[in-house]
Amino acid sequence: MMNEHGKSDGFIVPKKSPNKTEAAKAMGAEGMKGRNPTKGNSIQQNTRRTQSREHVNSALERVRTVARKDKQARFTALLHHIYDRNALEFAYFNLKKSAAPGTDGETWQHYGEAHEENLQDLSHRLRRGTYRARPVRRTYIPKADGRQRPLGVTALEDKLVQRATVEVLNAIYETDFRPFSYGFRPGRSQHRALDALYVGINKRQVNWILDVDVKGFFDGISHEWLIKFLEHRIADQRVIHLIQKWLKAGVLEQGKLIDTVEGTPQGGSASPLLANVYLHYVFDLWVQTWREKRAHGDVIVVRFADDIVVGFQEKADAEQFWQELAERMRKFNLELHPEKTRLLEFGRNAAIDRRQRGEGKPEVFNFLGFTHVCGKARRGRFLIHRQTIRKRLQAKLKEIKLELKRRMHDPVPEVGLWLRAVVRGHFQYYGVPTNKPALGLFWLQVGRLWRHALSQRSQNGTLTWTRTMRLIRRWLPPARICHPYPTDRLRVRT
Repeated sequence: MMNEHGKSDGFIVPKKSPNKTEAAKAMGAEGMKGRNPTKGNSIQQNTRRTQSREHVNSALERVRTVARKDKQARFTALLHHIYDRNALEFAYFNLKKSAAPGTDGETWQHYGEAHEENLQDLSHRLRRGTYRARPVRRTYIPKADGRQRPLGVTALEDKLVQRATVEVLNAIYETDFRPFSYGFRPGRSQHRALDALYVGINKRQVNWILDVDVKGFFDGISHEWLIKFLEHRIADQRVIHLIQKWLKAGVLEQGKLIDTVEGTPQGGSASPLLANVYLHYVFDLWVQTWREKRAHGDVIVVRFADDIVVGFQEKADAEQFWQELAERMRKFNLELHPEKTRLLEFGRNAAIDRRQRGEGKPEVFNFLGFTHVCGKARRGRFLIHRQTIRKRLQAKLKEIKLELKRRMHDPVPEVGLWLRAVVRGHFQYYGVPTNKPALGLFWLQVGRLWRHALSQRSQNGTLTWTRTMRLIRRWLPPARICHPYPTDRLRVRT
């Protein structure tokens, strides 16, 4: 069958598995500163983005349909969906406009001054096979625990091509990924994962929690295994070679080019999807089979990228699973963190059972920014209390303090508008039921930091609390719960 580009859409080969090898058996069953666009240009760009989105969806619909119907189908002709002019334009308009430039020094604004010609040239290079990936510029961002997280800043054209490629691969893999996988997937979010964990612990017989931490996951991904996993669905070697270019492009750190023989840099558009594909075969399919065939009691699983929580009814199941998971990870070049991976008693019976044994309160665990605590509702029934992780709260306040110092001499309304956006964003994420005290504390501490910054620039001494509270009430939104209880949200969603 021919599509509107004159390209063949016959990208399906027989259902025969591509890798009847040891690899298949091991997997088991399973810069330059440009002008800001004008208002009129913005309207035109939004129109083109919408048209590009519709074109991309239409072009990928058959890929999506075949992938959904035939779980063994391998796709042999995908590259034309990537170098398609509309796909590249859609990818361009969905990039973050204020992102730092990569090793090419190119910014979104400057590239957009001649984006028609630039995208056409990029399309031709992709079609001819002359496109070359640039090294990733490595930078570091501070983590809440004081350490630094390596982050890769990708060149702009590499971001474009990666974004277009992700659209194509999502059409295939979104039909394969398991329901308990939530990280970096369309229509899914951190709060969806938090809701699933909350409901799973409440509705199923969960007495033990295995808090899984994969040590250096993004740096430990095996390129060899990743390509083998991709080839289970992708038979178009041009797309495979495209992905290999990004994996082998190297990292530029302090002017020195470092070859990458394993891992995928965090920060690229393709990294989250490739990580999900890797864990889909290494963990998701395996844990689904383990739960069906090996478990003696209830088992729940929630995964957001490499953050994994598994709940068990039986302690023996949890211990056996932990041991086999460690072996499974080692087989694919991954390792469980020996200190952060832990098994703890948690659930509706945990407090009573521990009291009967003369032990203390149930332990807590962290997941996606929240500390989960065994608690009670007003009428005494079991209720999971979710609180902002203390280190996250302190790190955010420290960040605000430094920014207030930098903005010390800015006009009060300007600083007030900035603080309002920061506080509102914090509440929109952390505003879950049972977390009201932490929200109030954050609100109060931000007010204190602002008072301190205003007092330092004042010639009349310390700002009074009366005036401070007037400013706080005027500019800072009040602490409020923005999310319903997960059971209520799930009921509405279904």
